[in-house]
Amino acid sequence: MTYVSNDHSWWPFISSHIFFGYWMVAAVVVVVYDWVLTLGQEIELIWRQHWSLMTVLYLIIRYIGIPYSVVHLLGMSHMRCVSFSDQRHTEFLPSASLTDTVSILQSSHSHPINTLVCVSTITFYTVNVINLVVAAMLGVIMIARLHAMYQGSRKMLIFLVIIFLAVNITCGVISAIGLKYVVEEEIILSGMYVCYYAGIEQLLFSIVWMLNTVWEVLALCLSVWIAVKHFRELRRLGLSTGSTIRDCFRVLIHSHICYFASFVGVSCFQLANFSPEIWYSTSIGAQILLGALQILFVMQMFVLGPRLILSVREYNAKLVAYSDAETSLNSIVFQERVHVSTSCTV
Repeated sequence: MTYVSNDHSWWPFISSHIFFGYWMVAAVVVVVYDWVLTLGQEIELIWRQHWSLMTVLYLIIRYIGIPYSVVHLLGMSHMRCVSFSDQRHTEFLPSASLTDTVSILQSSHSHPINTLVCVSTITFYTVNVINLVVAAMLGVIMIARLHAMYQGSRKMLIFLVIIFLAVNITCGVISAIGLKYVVEEEIILSGMYVCYYAGIEQLLFSIVWMLNTVWEVLALCLSVWIAVKHFRELRRLGLSTGSTIRDCFRVLIHSHICYFASFVGVSCFQLANFSPEIWYSTSIGAQILLGALQILFVMQMFVLGPRLILSVREYNAKLVAYSDAETSLNSIVFQERVHVSTSCTV
């Protein structure tokens, strides 16, 4: 069913839709720019190194970012121009709401409209599935980092895996339930075709974000706690050994804090966006908030996510290049879990 109107009262909605599309383009540019910026490091530190699970995760997250952003742009900002050769089949309902459905399309236009609806529906579900999969991959990366920081502790690994599975399985089930009741509605406003999704359970998706926030806060606390513990222990060690291990932990903590800060920003914006006053608003402030959310979201997943691996590999490469032949380290390099022996195991 399709709602069609040429009433001027819908123009703010059309303008906000177009304005949001510009932010989506900016998100694509951010992902592409970061990929170009780090391509040299990627070739040297990822492609030319021995492949591991971390290598596979890095490449999947990195190279799914650009098509994801493009698909998101086509799906969430999906707008098509539709012309009518016979205005007798057009009904004007200026007082109707977005949830109203009016069957007024002439049969000659049914095929292209249905095709557009099918494509938009596929992209909508694809984007949501990718969100869950990438979040799980980032969780695996975080588990590997924490497992290395805790000196390969089996108990810590089991604890992290249990929490990780509980959070991700719950989020997957809740998301599936929420997406089950989402209904796509076709809207043609002043000749512009827009896909509108009704029935989105904001409470369910808010729970998903809260559960992910709990996981990220737990990971950050565990990272900071073990780092502080090692910093205190290393005060008694010599500069040659202690300073190197401290630098290694600093690299891990710095990349983790940057990633966590972006996650906090995305979570705050997302939870604010779930507010009805913002969710249904076409004001410039609400659109800026939604646009900034999209940019931060792709940065958190597809820019800072891969850097969790790239930053540690870059540090390891510098360490190998500038270390003396006598210096042997047990580094937490995220590359095959390589261990270099030192007087203090990490």
